[in-house]
Amino acid sequence: MTVLQTSNLTKRFGKFTALDGVNIEVNKGEVFGFIGPNGAGKSTTIRVLLGILKADAGEAKVFGMDAWKDAVEIHKRIAYVPGDVNLWPNLTGGEVIDLFVKLRGGNNKSRREELIKRFDLDPSKKCRTYSKGNRQKVALVAAFSSDADLYILDEPTSGLDPLMERIFHEYVQEVKSEGKSVLLSSHILSEVEKLCDRVAIIREGKIIESGSLADLRHLTRTHLQVEAQRPITGLEKLAGVHELVSKGATYTFQVDGEHLDKVVQHISTFGVTKLESAPPTLEDLFMRHYEGTSKASDAGAGGAS
Repeated sequence: MTVLQTSNLTKRFGKFTALDGVNIEVNKGEVFGFIGPNGAGKSTTIRVLLGILKADAGEAKVFGMDAWKDAVEIHKRIAYVPGDVNLWPNLTGGEVIDLFVKLRGGNNKSRREELIKRFDLDPSKKCRTYSKGNRQKVALVAAFSSDADLYILDEPTSGLDPLMERIFHEYVQEVKSEGKSVLLSSHILSEVEKLCDRVAIIREGKIIESGSLADLRHLTRTHLQVEAQRPITGLEKLAGVHELVSKGATYTFQVDGEHLDKVVQHISTFGVTKLESAPPTLEDLFMRHYEGTSKASDAGAGGAS
């Protein structure tokens, strides 16, 4: 069952095209990663989905409803956490959490207390005294305290320390296990890799790849370190081998996923004594897509993140 879907979503700011035919689809009970560098169009897409911005062309639907026309109805069933949280300075963190939870019609005090404790938040302090990380915690506690069907999280761990990030990961997995859906926008690839079932990569307003992690890993390179009884010859001539460095009997190189089988067959004939492989990561995938992109083009897109 599809919970969120965009079709050829387009948004322009003057002559600048922030979104250029964006297609994404989030299903019930899945965590969908939306990744790209700052300025790629992630936050612009989310603002359209939230009904904050109106698309110039294409369609954005949440729960089968139009994101712009039915925004009020849609918001009753979603929880949103931005990457930079602004709070009322004279209210305490606890008062802000209560306000957000009541707006959604919830009143689960035990859940609220559990989250406050897990995220190590002092709810009695005024929001003006909070650090960026604590403001982020307020938004996360409010979001996970509510009984939403869809969680839209835009760089949600910005400002959190590694321990708090881990607790955030636990709650994402918990809501997923309850059949809820999560759209997670991030440029922290390790986070996306741990949590997401499927991902879409956006670059300069266009989706350049999407699918499950298994689908996308064919684009990445596996890192190999090999030691052999005899000098390994012919490696540099094999298709898919990159960045070959040999030091004595040790060979370090990268292999494109689609050529891994033939490369392993080749090296096995030289009496391999040691073989270490590092699995491909989204970081590799990301760098492959973005290598050669000029800094100027990224800077020019800065206003559309």
